[in-house]
Amino acid sequence: MNIIALADKNWAIGNNGRLLVDIPEDKKLFRGETYGKVVVMGRKTYEGLPNQSALEGRKNIVLTNNLNYKAKDVLICHSVQEVLEQLKSYDSKDVYIIGGGQIYEQFLPYCDTCLLYTSPSPRDKRQS
Repeated sequence: MNIIALADKNWAIGNNGRLLVDIPEDKKLFRGETYGKVVVMGRKTYEGLPNQSALEGRKNIVLTNNLNYKAKDVLICHSVQEVLEQLKSYDSKDVYIIGGGQIYEQFLPYCDTCLLYTSPSPRDKRQS
């Protein structure tokens, strides 16, 4: 299983439910790496996606502790164990944990690969 993340030089991955930076090249890398695969994310990450819609061309799994949560075109799970059960039918090399922070922490013990892209923070861009 894989973790994929973009971090700034201070290891931050987001702020207030949003990515720190919006770089087209990073999006292209992410899409190329995850397209046709399985992505696992938390509710807040899902809600931060454009139009709160599933990532096209991927099996989307959203982990939330809200038992009444509903979302279109995604599989909703309510525990790490439930997600792991759903993932049994996929090759682990085709599974990507995409955030947020709590989801990374919960799935770290199950991952053997981390793809970490680094980028300047918005503050760095203002200073340059």
